[in-house]
Amino acid sequence: MATRPDEKYELGCVPMSYPRWLSCTALFFCLCTQACNRNVESFVPGEKPRSPDLTKIFPEGAQRAMEREGAMAGVPSSPMGEVAAFESAASQMIRGTITLAPELADRIPQGGVLFLVARGGGTGPPIAAKRISGLRFPIAFELGPEDRMLESVSFAGPLFLSARIDADGNAGSRATGDLQGAASAAVEPGASGIQIYIDQVL
Repeated sequence: MATRPDEKYELGCVPMSYPRWLSCTALFFCLCTQACNRNVESFVPGEKPRSPDLTKIFPEGAQRAMEREGAMAGVPSSPMGEVAAFESAASQMIRGTITLAPELADRIPQGGVLFLVARGGGTGPPIAAKRISGLRFPIAFELGPEDRMLESVSFAGPLFLSARIDADGNAGSRATGDLQGAASAAVEPGASGIQIYIDQVL
């Protein structure tokens, strides 16, 4: 059935003549086309994605601010801070000498290992320890915060130092025939000239 130009149509219950309805439809289509066509480039198959232009999204200076924040997040610690930390650890270093009794020189096991241990009490758990191989006495030693068993434990005195020559190289074992000795008194971090004399046989 043919449509007459003067035939009435309803759009949202509002009567409208055919020519007016057609012009509104054309206007709506044009607006949609213009709204969707905002510098959007056509899709090219295989094209690699590119980073968006942040200057069109953020206000002027926002990108520079983000770059500064990202740069600050990746900035390493100050060299002066590292030097201060190193000097602090060095100032707490305990230095001394381990000597073996002459009568025990022929009792050093082949491949034996010396364990130097610092405890907060005479029988307490080790705070710091060092493993020394290739034994040639006397042995100069250094023991400091870097030798702690746990970083959460403070390297604070008084500390009791002992040394043991172990045949199997296992710090947790104490076997008959192991040689051991200890410092004569408790020491404080930073002490030097400490003497440990190994003169006992387990």
